Amino acid sequence: MSKRYCLALDLKDSPELIEEYKRHHQNVWPEITKSIKDAGIEDMEIYLRGTRLFMIMEVSERFSFEAKAQADRSDAKVQEWEKLMWRFQQPFPQARPGEKWVLMERIFKL
Repeated sequence: MSKRYCLALDLKDSPELIEEYKRHHQNVWPEITKSIKDAGIEDMEIYLRGTRLFMIMEVSERFSFEAKAQADRSDAKVQEWEKLMWRFQQPFPQARPGEKWVLMERIFKL
């Protein structure tokens, strides 16, 4: 049985940077999609409204945020991608120091 997580992050308020960020996500590096799938993420979507990003992840039972973070720290290509993406991103107002994507709390389900 898969589990769903929703996360949020903000982009810098620059139309040019936002368009460039969108272009990068229309052509994500294959090493990045491989690392996502290898972590047990079965499906991922990112939505944008203004400067707010909203990510939905469907994950397998073997997925853990801790294991994904550890794998990412030791993967040079993922680190290169993250450094590139940080050009466009800014911390969510409620983020802890060093935190990018912030886990959202589900408050309603039909």
